[in-house]
Amino acid sequence: MIISERISGLREEMKKYQIDAYLITGTDPHLSEYIPYRWKTREWISGFSGSYGRVLVTMDDALLWTDTRYFIQAAEELIGSGISLMKDRVPGAVSVEEWVLKNLEPGNKFAFDGSTISTAEAFRLTSILTANGITIEADHDLVGPIWLDRPIQSDSTAYEFPLNYAGKSRTERFDMVRKALLVKNLDSTVISLLDDLAWLFNLRGNEIEYTPLVSAYGYIDSDNVWLFINPERLETDFRNTLEVEGVIIRPYTDFYSFLSRLANKRIQIDPIRTNFMVTRSLSDRNETDTSVAVVTKLKAVKNSHEIENIRNAHVKDGTAMVYSLYWLNQVVGEGNITEITVGKKLNEFRMKQPLFMGDSFHPIVGFGAHGAIVHYHATDQTNVSISPDNLLLIDSGGQYLDGTTDITRTISLGTPTKKQREDFTCCLKAHIALATAQFPIGTKGHSLDSIARKPLWDKGINYGHGTGHGIGYFLSVHEGPMSIRTEYNEEPISEGHLLSNEPGIYREGEYGIRIENVLICKRSSYVEFGEFLCFETVSLCPIDKHLIVSELLSAEELNWVNHYHETVLQKLSPHIPDNEVLEWLNIQCSPLHLPD
Repeated sequence: MIISERISGLREEMKKYQIDAYLITGTDPHLSEYIPYRWKTREWISGFSGSYGRVLVTMDDALLWTDTRYFIQAAEELIGSGISLMKDRVPGAVSVEEWVLKNLEPGNKFAFDGSTISTAEAFRLTSILTANGITIEADHDLVGPIWLDRPIQSDSTAYEFPLNYAGKSRTERFDMVRKALLVKNLDSTVISLLDDLAWLFNLRGNEIEYTPLVSAYGYIDSDNVWLFINPERLETDFRNTLEVEGVIIRPYTDFYSFLSRLANKRIQIDPIRTNFMVTRSLSDRNETDTSVAVVTKLKAVKNSHEIENIRNAHVKDGTAMVYSLYWLNQVVGEGNITEITVGKKLNEFRMKQPLFMGDSFHPIVGFGAHGAIVHYHATDQTNVSISPDNLLLIDSGGQYLDGTTDITRTISLGTPTKKQREDFTCCLKAHIALATAQFPIGTKGHSLDSIARKPLWDKGINYGHGTGHGIGYFLSVHEGPMSIRTEYNEEPISEGHLLSNEPGIYREGEYGIRIENVLICKRSSYVEFGEFLCFETVSLCPIDKHLIVSELLSAEELNWVNHYHETVLQKLSPHIPDNEVLEWLNIQCSPLHLPD
């Protein structure tokens, strides 16, 4: 069934319920970024494979909204689909609700699947549209009846995350959550996000590609803890351990009916991270607190045990990266090395590292113009050969039992142009600005975002994605609630947060540049004017010196590069027994000097 036939089938379903506009968010009931194939409704209905976007279908129009990361990709993937691209999160953009108000009339019906949209988004749409006479219905899954070969729900086994990696037991985590709820004068919370649930129950799975998660819900109050999961998905010993520890295990499908029976509870519901059907299932006999989930906030602060393991994971990941880049430098120009080849080779070298469990996301390997597509995904149709005449952007990461990694390197395999070197150096200055930032406790991410962008803004350059996202601990490679981006985020950057540092420059049709390392936020030595925080860079991989214009760096920036490379060499050398690879690493990490 081609895309146009799928849209036609959806319109037939809309007619049955007299629906005038139907919204598809393309996520699952847990509002996950990476989702089981069963829930990839946006991709199935539109052909767009990006991780963010919304599809709106009326009887006359079909539209896809996505953000700057995917403008180029979406334009290519929507060719021939009959779906129009709508640009989101940019100045002058027409939002979904603005389009609906302009094109629907009072009395028309707007619908969506309430289990796949956040409470906050559902409330916002309902408030705006109903005020203009448009009816809202939230209980329609119209994709199901027309997606005839839709994948079934996974029954893969969930497993216990060992305590020697987790660092804290389930009972310790339960106590942490209860204490946090007590501070907020609450007695219970719903756990809907899968990485929150995995963290709380020291639970992992392989249901979802790239993230070690399993579909389940949780609920904790001052006395009990419930885990809603198909019981057969738990190994017998693990299930027995959970029950001995007092966890009440119920079938996954019992969750909504369980919520409907709750009464006289003060329940925390995170409106951004909880689907609308969860909120709607709670009776008005309860009080609800709509704030960032305490589990989400606790999970984001890595403890000392996790931080030490994270450092170890990045040593292994850096070793794999060095072997990959060395291999690439040896084989480039042979004619049979492609973007897909490089992605597979990255995985091969990571597989040789202890405790490796898989990639943390699909590798982004973009050569030349493909590097300017922020979340480019090489396919058999787009795959190109790697040659020495342009830049190669490699964004990849690994899942290890002792940490999750995410790293980007842009490299030149030949002789870079003056513009490429100047762009790269400008991007490097932005990267260093964030890596060396000192800031008072309570600083929000948007303030740090400006620090990173200033070297680019000074040149009239900008990029559309965020500068930094949170990273999980053998969990999701993108983790909230904190972020470093232009949009305001109430959550301050705090000690123990693990974040990316990834400014970029993208010249459409030419090349892309991004330099990404992972940072741990820690306390600084500055105390005279109050407590300050700073960052420790934990990613370990050379930055391509062939692309650096030394005279464009300040002495402090040059010292940062040299100190970083000294650290890379010191920490990775013991793990590289191959003399040729070690000699290559020594050359890559040799000091830069300012011209006389």
